[in-house]
Amino acid sequence: MSNASWHARIACGNEVGGGFLVSERHVLTCAHVVAAHARADGVRAPADTAHTPADSVPITVTFPEALGTFTATVVADGGWAGAVTDPGDLAVLALDRPAPVKPAEFAPPAAAYGTPAPKLLVHGFPLHYDEGRIAECRATADQLIAGEWVQLEAWSSYGQALAPGFSGAAVVRADTHQVVGMAVASDRDPRVRGGRMLPATALARYWPPLGDQIPTPRYEPEDKEQLRALIARAEAAGAECRPEQLYREAVGRLGPPLPPNGFGSLWEAAWYVLSEVRDPEAAARFAARLADFADGDAEARERLRRWPPSWARTAPAPVRSEARGSGRPWESVLVEIDHSGADQGRFIVSVSLCRDGERHPIGERSLPRAEVRSYALERIGAAYRLIAPGADELIAFALPKKWINQPVHAWERSKEDPTPLGWFAPVVVMDLARRRDAMLQHRLHQSWRTLDTRTGAELHRVECGSDQEQVPLTQALRRGTAVLGFAAPPKAPRAQKQLKAGLNAPVPVILWPHTGCKGGHDSAGPCSGTSFLDTLGDYLESRTPAELPYEIWQLRQSSDQAGQEWARHLTLLWEDPRCFPDPAAAFGRSPVG
Repeated sequence: MSNASWHARIACGNEVGGGFLVSERHVLTCAHVVAAHARADGVRAPADTAHTPADSVPITVTFPEALGTFTATVVADGGWAGAVTDPGDLAVLALDRPAPVKPAEFAPPAAAYGTPAPKLLVHGFPLHYDEGRIAECRATADQLIAGEWVQLEAWSSYGQALAPGFSGAAVVRADTHQVVGMAVASDRDPRVRGGRMLPATALARYWPPLGDQIPTPRYEPEDKEQLRALIARAEAAGAECRPEQLYREAVGRLGPPLPPNGFGSLWEAAWYVLSEVRDPEAAARFAARLADFADGDAEARERLRRWPPSWARTAPAPVRSEARGSGRPWESVLVEIDHSGADQGRFIVSVSLCRDGERHPIGERSLPRAEVRSYALERIGAAYRLIAPGADELIAFALPKKWINQPVHAWERSKEDPTPLGWFAPVVVMDLARRRDAMLQHRLHQSWRTLDTRTGAELHRVECGSDQEQVPLTQALRRGTAVLGFAAPPKAPRAQKQLKAGLNAPVPVILWPHTGCKGGHDSAGPCSGTSFLDTLGDYLESRTPAELPYEIWQLRQSSDQAGQEWARHLTLLWEDPRCFPDPAAAFGRSPVG
């Protein structure tokens, strides 16, 4: 038999209700039970003190065991406006001294529901029962009413029903006596024998410290405590973002809709993700997206990107990727650059770390073109903090077609280090439109299954001044072309259409020189584009397509040696869908949001 000594009787003026101890000094109850406890100065006492102004109606708290009478003051509330249907009917009381009673334990968020529904108990204090009475009930469904309440119904047609005096009492599972919520109302019609409760997740939304005590999948109490502190730091640093915006980006297009009343704070949104969203990665995405707005606190920004800390302690060893012929683990930093619908001169830059088919967002922002490079490089550096030790990194730029010949591999790594990015790590480019085309992605998967069985790759050449039309070239390339090489950069209109032919085929690997021949040559001398293709063809004969990013990276590092100069300005368009998450699963914000 359980002796839940943490149940409390709350009296304030003419009101009597229930409550329950959640720490040695704090008791939860309904705001309407202690509504008469007014503060003349409108300022709450600190949470670790109990101070009752002289002009307030006192609050007395007693426990079932003979522990004496405690006085209390309201130190936090849910913003209840006074009507029965108003949200936030919660008050947090601070006792005048610690209670020598073990606080209540909380059940996981889904513990109140099931088929069959578990029996729930409520220990209230109706009229003439100062020692308390117990009502038996069940949750009608796991559906929130107005994003706030859970409907309760009587367990049977006889016995004690919810009634005045039960408000503020803990609702517990009969088998574990763990708290699942707090009773806030009973039906006025005694024949209905029902009522409402605020589930524990809603209580923590209004009083954040409670979230540390409520079990949530994959997140430890210290994770939630740190997230609350980091959110407070980001807000203090002037982070300008809407909670609803971060929520939508964290849960994605197919995630749960916003609650009807929205969110009153960033913590409310974060807690809703932690407790109500089943996707275990959503909270980490929320933290990473918030980091993008925490420009005023560099330390908080980096800690948000690495949140939660418990994952680092339990992170599995890098797995071997099926997409690598060598079997080395490979983690990809994906940089997506797209035109912004808000302004033709702006671009949406999104940076993520891709590991085992999952996306870990690092940052996303709408920027003018002049700021794209610095932002992308800074966020790439931040992504390196999440790369597992022992993993090989791959930096992939998914670009719009007008940017496809941008020399991203030649971008200087930082102001302190002018080393080109492509000399520091393997760098590849991809076509953003092809990344989003499900049919082409399916064909790319098929192409790589064939390539995994081959050693070496035959180069399909597109010579300088080639007059091949786009559609016939696409049909020819679909017959199993793995690697396509251009003698000239795709700048001229015909060359651009020929590049589209390779992307639509789709060809997994496409290479061309960033500089040099522009599609024609001086008849008095050899064509530099032809020489490039000859050298490239010889090089590819003994290389595996899956290893080309790594091989080209090593080649770039030695490009100052005789015979290797051709690699210095080489663009490698390389796309293996197995190294990146499905674009449909990505989160992104509306450019005009």
